Amino acid sequence: MSVRTRDTLGGRAAVAGIGATEFSKDSGRSELRLVVEAVRAALDDAGLTPADVDGMVTFTMDTSPEITVAQAAGIGELSFFSRVHYGGGAACATVQQAALAVATGMAEVVVCYRAFNERSGRRFGSGVQHREPSAEGAALGWSLPFGLLTPASWVAMAAQRYLYTYGLTPDAFGHVAVVDRAYAATNPAAHFHGRPITLADHAASRWIAEPLRLLDCCQETDGGQALVVTSLERARDLPHPPAVVTAAAQGAGRGQEQMTSFYRDDLTGLPETGVVARQLWRTSGMGPADIDVGILYDHFTPFVLMQLEEFGFCERGTAADFVAARTLPLNTHGGQIGEGYLHGMNGIAEAVRQLRGTAVNQIPGAARTLVTAGTGVPTSGLILTADG
Repeated sequence: MSVRTRDTLGGRAAVAGIGATEFSKDSGRSELRLVVEAVRAALDDAGLTPADVDGMVTFTMDTSPEITVAQAAGIGELSFFSRVHYGGGAACATVQQAALAVATGMAEVVVCYRAFNERSGRRFGSGVQHREPSAEGAALGWSLPFGLLTPASWVAMAAQRYLYTYGLTPDAFGHVAVVDRAYAATNPAAHFHGRPITLADHAASRWIAEPLRLLDCCQETDGGQALVVTSLERARDLPHPPAVVTAAAQGAGRGQEQMTSFYRDDLTGLPETGVVARQLWRTSGMGPADIDVGILYDHFTPFVLMQLEEFGFCERGTAADFVAARTLPLNTHGGQIGEGYLHGMNGIAEAVRQLRGTAVNQIPGAARTLVTAGTGVPTSGLILTADG
């Protein structure tokens, strides 16, 4: 463990603006257009202009480079620009990078963004179609020849071991899908608005990669999401109550690969999430009982259960019962299963809305939120809190 002490980033930056396009199956416009719409919406929400922005952060997978977005959105000079690797694992780390830049004076206003035509264009769920030789890709050589070609198939391996170890059936995963879809049903922005499901619906949905069913999988989406990060002091003078970055962390575990870490001693947990959890709790001084709302990355339902256990909300093998009991408000926007799959960026926006008191499914008195990023890959997380 390389980080053994509390870091000093907490409380020095805040999310001051959020903005998104609609979430759809066919946007009808370029990914660059989606980014620009989301960025402008986030700046409008923050009460700022493109001229105020001097930093930008996105994902390595994004097709819209920082300088191109800056040009298209009317942003001028940049003093900071950065990209974070590992797909959905980058989501919370974009805010961490922005907060680091603000805290150290490298930038004053940083926009984090993510946009893609992930349904009508390149579909991440279609798996590996072609890959140039690389050290990173070499690990896939141990999985692809045996038919493990898609993210669902990679997660299915760990999910099957989880069920076997704890004597569970695939129905355990259904509780996550039911909760997500219940919140999505009352969220007009969600793809599955007005369409809740039952455990019976989950059990009747077709297999994708056993033990994963169709309703265990996230909703491939076209769309864009942007966030504006600035200092806490400046955020206090802007239109909305700031969402304070109280703690931010990244994590990779021993024997880490990208979703194919099958050679670890134990496949029933997410060590990379454990690294993030320890640092978030250490830095914030909080624990599971302090969290009012959990926004947990839900590309596949089994990894939501494992995240809850890694963060200490419940004992190993008991997360399905924890979710079923509705002990913790979870993915109140509907998650990526119910609202849309934006690599977790829409989840960060939901945490901000909960802290502002403006969420569609508002949790009364929500003041402390936990947000996580992609799992099975090197990942990241945030604790965002209300000011004061």
